[in-house]
Amino acid sequence: MTRATVLIVEDSPDIAQPLADAFRFANFEVLLAPDARQALQLAHERRPNLILMDVQLPDMNGLAAAEILKEDPATRAIPIIAMTAYDIDAAQVKTVTRACVGYAQKPIRPREIINLVEAVLKLPTPDQKSRGTKAPPPPRPTR
Repeated sequence: MTRATVLIVEDSPDIAQPLADAFRFANFEVLLAPDARQALQLAHERRPNLILMDVQLPDMNGLAAAEILKEDPATRAIPIIAMTAYDIDAAQVKTVTRACVGYAQKPIRPREIINLVEAVLKLPTPDQKSRGTKAPPPPRPTR
């Protein structure tokens, strides 16, 4: 049974496909979008439980797309985690804290990002399920 739907917004198939495979293996439904335009459309049509948003996209900055989603009453409740290969500067930190619940530095380690997503969504991990405990609160961004 699928636990939650994650929209992965990433223009590089070399990053998107392994992430998608890891999330599917962890029992998530996965939606893929290679650019912001498709991400905005999928977010409205499918209402994923969480969005992983690359910052550097071919058609629009991912943080700008995140702000659009947060301004729209239909999508503002969807948590967004920004993904970037670059250090986030002071101006971007404001946008990340305003539009995203956190960010992940590339290269992305699939197990770590899945753990972060499960914490944000407050889903029990397989280990917690076997012990009957609840998921911990979501971690604060470290950068």
